[in-house]
Amino acid sequence: MEREQGETPEKSCRPTRAREVIPVYDLHTHTTMTDGEMLPIELIRRMAVLGYKTVAITDHADSTNLCELLASLQRLIPAAREYGVTLLPGVELTHVPPSQIPGLAREAKEHGARIVVVHGETAMEPVAPGTNSAACGCDDVDVLAHPGLITPEDASRASEHQVALEITSRGGHNRTNGHVVRVALAAGCQMVIDSDAHGPGDLLDARAKNLVGRGAGLDQEQCGRVVSLNIQEWLLRRK
Repeated sequence: MEREQGETPEKSCRPTRAREVIPVYDLHTHTTMTDGEMLPIELIRRMAVLGYKTVAITDHADSTNLCELLASLQRLIPAAREYGVTLLPGVELTHVPPSQIPGLAREAKEHGARIVVVHGETAMEPVAPGTNSAACGCDDVDVLAHPGLITPEDASRASEHQVALEITSRGGHNRTNGHVVRVALAAGCQMVIDSDAHGPGDLLDARAKNLVGRGAGLDQEQCGRVVSLNIQEWLLRRK
């Protein structure tokens, strides 16, 4: 399946250079199960070529499709393993009322989600006020995606509940990356760098992933720690 979006698929799948930090994870991706362009296995294959070892597929979810998404992803785990990728079944809770976030996050975990992402209060969409706060205070949420102008209070809640704040490469959503980094560092939050990929051209090689972190204000040492985060160990620490 060949498409063009942003950079060409051929460019996005170039092998990484040895001197660069290899991107070992992406916790926020989309497929044809919702609004993405790639079949789930195509996404996994392209990520494997780029050197990724851990990938979460987190298609948009609410109460109507959450269980079906997770059941489908469970069936993909063996195929992902053949490409050397640990697939983490997940969802991105999107535009759900803040009061429903804890219940849906718990339901997702009960149905096999390894990663629960919440679609944060990006400046690009009319996300309900209070979404960031509800996500940051929920033990069943793992990542708050593109949290926009997140407040120091919400970041402190995220640190307390071990919810990672996302630094994103997604166009538009990434406008507030610098603010997110400053607030996250001040609050002691874990950060993750994700692509929020919808098409082949959105996938990040090692150089691009490092540029996202450095461009957001992380120094080289900080960026290296974020990019090389051992997701499996991090998830175990969160339990």
